Amino acid sequence: MEYIKELKAALEKFAVSLQEIIVTHWHPDHVGGVDDICSSFNEGYKVSKLKRLSEADVPLKNTDYTFIKDQHVFHTEGATLRLYHNPGHSEDHTILQLVEENAIFSGDTILGGSTTTVEDLTSYMQSLKQILDLNPSVIYPGHGFVIDNPKETVGGYIEHRNKRESQIIQCLTDHRDTPMEPMDIVKIIYVGVPEALQISAANNVIQHLLKLQKDQKVDHLTPLKAAALYFTGCEVVISTVLLYRH
Repeated sequence: MEYIKELKAALEKFAVSLQEIIVTHWHPDHVGGVDDICSSFNEGYKVSKLKRLSEADVPLKNTDYTFIKDQHVFHTEGATLRLYHNPGHSEDHTILQLVEENAIFSGDTILGGSTTTVEDLTSYMQSLKQILDLNPSVIYPGHGFVIDNPKETVGGYIEHRNKRESQIIQCLTDHRDTPMEPMDIVKIIYVGVPEALQISAANNVIQHLLKLQKDQKVDHLTPLKAAALYFTGCEVVISTVLLYRH
C-alpha cells in the first residue's frame, strides 16, 4: 500500500482530488491496483476504459467501469486528454494524448528501455504507425523511463519488427523443404538467447508467423504436435502450434 500513501501525499501537496481513473488495458499490472485506490478514496470519480470484446473485463470489487469509445476526450482544469484505441499489446489497449503538450501516455505499446509483448502483431504495427502520425513531443510509457526522442524510438520499434520478419522469411526459405515449428525458428534466429527466454522468443515468432499468414507470405500445414505458446497477461498457456513453410 506504499503507492496509496504516495498518491495521498501528492494529492495533498498539489491541493487536488481524483476526477477519473483511466485504465489503458486489462492486464493485471495495470488494473490490479484500482480496487486499492477505490477502497482508499471515497470520492465521486469514475474508472474508465475501453471495453474488451473477446472476453469480459477483469471485475472490480468496489466500483464498476465506465466504458468509453475511441477518441473520447477527458477535460480537467488546465489539461485535455484524448484517448485512442491502440491495439496489439492487447485488444483493448489505449493510449492517451495530452493535447496541450502533444505528449503521449503509451501504456504498454511503447516501453522505456525494452520492447513489449504482443497479442496481435498486425494490429500492433498499425498502432506504432498511429503513434508516429501523432508526432508526440514526448512519450510517458507504462514501464521504464520517459522517452524524449519519440520519432527515433518508435521508428526503431518498427525497424526491429521488420528486421525480425525478414529473418523469419529467410529462415523458412532456407528450409523450404522442411516444415518448421516456431521453436525451430527460435533456435536459428535467436542465437545465444538463454533457454529461459526462449518461450518469450517463441511467442514473438508465432505473432510474426500469424501476421505473415494474414499477408499470404507463408503457409501453415496440418499440425503434427501440440507446442504453441501464447501469453495471457502474465501467464503462459500451452496451446496448439502449426507447422509453417514459405
